[in-house]
Amino acid sequence: MDTLESLPTLETARKLGLLPEEFDRIAEILGRQPNFTELSIFSVMWSEHCSYKNSIVWLKTLPRDSDRMLAKAGDENAGLVDIGDGLACSFKIESHNHPSALEPYQGAATGVGGINRDIFTMGARPIAQLNSLRFGSLDLPKTRRLLRGVVKGIGDYGNAFGIPTVGGELYFDESYNTNPLVNAFSAGIVEVGKVAKATSYGVGNPVFIVGSATGKDGIHGATFASEDISAASTDKLPAVQVGDPFMEKLLLEATLEIIATGYVIGIQDMGAAGIICSTSEMSAKGEHGMIIDLDKVPTRQANMAPFEILLSESQERMLVVIEKGKEHIIQGIFDKWDLNCAQIGEVTPKGENDLGRLHFYRFGQLVADVPAYDLVLGGGAPQYHREYKEPAYIKEYAKFDVDDVDDLDADDIRKVAEHLLAHPNICSRKWVYEQYDSMVGTANRSTNAPSDAAVVRVKAAGMPATEKSIVITVDCNGRYVNANPRQGAMIAVAEACRNIVCSGGEPIAVTNNLNFGNPYVPEVYWQFVEAVQGMGEACKRFSTPVTGGNVSFYNQSSDDGPVFPTPTIGMLGLMENPDHRMTMNFKAAGDLIYLIGQSTNDLASSEYLYSYRDIKASPAPAFTFDDEWHVQEGIKTMIRKGWLLSAHDVSDGGLFITLAESAMTGDKGFSVVTDDRHRLDAFLFGESQSRVVVTVSPEQQHIVEGYLNDTVMPFMLLGTVTDAGATTPFVINDAPILTLAEAKNLYDNALGTIMA
Repeated sequence: MDTLESLPTLETARKLGLLPEEFDRIAEILGRQPNFTELSIFSVMWSEHCSYKNSIVWLKTLPRDSDRMLAKAGDENAGLVDIGDGLACSFKIESHNHPSALEPYQGAATGVGGINRDIFTMGARPIAQLNSLRFGSLDLPKTRRLLRGVVKGIGDYGNAFGIPTVGGELYFDESYNTNPLVNAFSAGIVEVGKVAKATSYGVGNPVFIVGSATGKDGIHGATFASEDISAASTDKLPAVQVGDPFMEKLLLEATLEIIATGYVIGIQDMGAAGIICSTSEMSAKGEHGMIIDLDKVPTRQANMAPFEILLSESQERMLVVIEKGKEHIIQGIFDKWDLNCAQIGEVTPKGENDLGRLHFYRFGQLVADVPAYDLVLGGGAPQYHREYKEPAYIKEYAKFDVDDVDDLDADDIRKVAEHLLAHPNICSRKWVYEQYDSMVGTANRSTNAPSDAAVVRVKAAGMPATEKSIVITVDCNGRYVNANPRQGAMIAVAEACRNIVCSGGEPIAVTNNLNFGNPYVPEVYWQFVEAVQGMGEACKRFSTPVTGGNVSFYNQSSDDGPVFPTPTIGMLGLMENPDHRMTMNFKAAGDLIYLIGQSTNDLASSEYLYSYRDIKASPAPAFTFDDEWHVQEGIKTMIRKGWLLSAHDVSDGGLFITLAESAMTGDKGFSVVTDDRHRLDAFLFGESQSRVVVTVSPEQQHIVEGYLNDTVMPFMLLGTVTDAGATTPFVINDAPILTLAEAKNLYDNALGTIMA
């Protein structure tokens, strides 16, 4: 056994992020004081990033079951959903927030690499990526530096890896000044029955580490991700991993090839906490142990300490357990792809008093002896019920009264329109997406025909041919969630569903990335609890179970406080028939423009109120499930009947921005009237929920209006699409507001101008 001159003390445990009671519990589990290597093992495995110790009690309340679910949340590397025709979709979203705050390029790049490894360790070939990004004020040079680094990191890694980035979201707010949020989403396709598992069993089966060599990058990365960002965080740059997308591409092909042999017992990506995480989680799931010789791990640096090898988060690595006797086959495949493939141990039986122990050796000496089950989420890792209480600001926000805000005059519409079209939270993300390859693989159906969600054809080499597509989106308005966490989270789920429906798909499942501040702050934990409960209720109502995801706490600093609570929803939808494909662009002059859904005098938490009127304290927009469900069912029906020419949901910036985006995408203008039953600013720029703008040919007018009347659907004929041309105006109440060219100049160039 590795014994240092003196065993670690409580102070050592504190420095590693462990609580005093956790230090005592470790000694109780082991029946002795841990050595430094063992204490390091527990510190990463019991960190929030790996154990979800402050969140799991609430995550268990989320709905997890449906007829399509093929893997329960948290059981495998990623979620898995049956999409028919003998195929399944594996998808997941995860954060790389803390690494991106310190080293944005590698932080974002390795986030992309890690999420894709989660997909292909399932045996699924990745076919599409999304990202959800949050940054601080663009007035700050730091924000612009972080944005440049993150976008370049995502683009360089994803483009080289060869998987299209097909969409995402980007928001800016001062709450993210210190802590940017970088959430990466990936989806892949696998044949049902050919899925690889993250498990280990079979006494004597060999354990291999494959892929890149192990270095000192990323050591204690899981612990680093489980603490607040501070001035001292830059001292922990070695906790940021370094990625190699070309190595990942080789690893993808080799991994899928070994899985296809049928000789793989289990396989897991080495993400957070590296070797110790993979060995412990796979062993605990299979109720076996492992004996591991750390001398056999390929390393990039000489004389690495045992804890460094075990905790390193070097990228592009997998742990693989295969059938005994098939070693030469696996070795041959990795030799062909010129990748490391080293047998570092074997599977051992469970003992009389535990479900399996992990024995790690270095230089012939036993350096750690730990029980796998006691290390992992769902096993012996601690689970806490934290104190929570409603923040005082919630009641202050609720005091907002729209009648205290003067309505706009008609002469002010242009000024607000210009402000919103050029606002970083609304304007075109062209500066971002032009750095991404959206067409590699030729499956993306959205690049030249934009829609509210990305539509990607289910197409992968060697798999059954099909005409169906997956429809994917990431959504969350952190300002709404901050104002009312429960309702804001409900709206995030509802908008994700609405985006998929408006694109012609059927929502079927969710992955989530829950980004919050420090869970030991009762007001922050209240935000988390409320948001999880709101999300759970919404997912139940929309029949979109949660397949898994990620919790990222500690997005907080002493200077800026916590970020807006941001429970990002990554949603998977399915489009069985390509004829159901629906885009957002206006099609032809003379087409009729309808607003489906009920407008109200709701300005709460709108971009207009927040940034134009500079009123920060207001509640979330009003929301009801029944209204949302009614509108979505109506849109689905009208799309499938072939009555609609375009559909675009009303969200950030309100009705005017929705109209402008549909017009600009189609190079058209519009002429509409407002509803004099409502305030002018609320009707045009408020963000009342559960509304969609659609266009219909004049020949279909009586059919569509008949259907809407029969189903008692709130609707309003707004006006018509007008001819194309640079001088084509956007007309409201017979008054030209902006020309198409003026609007496109503001919208298309705002972000690029700031970043120039």
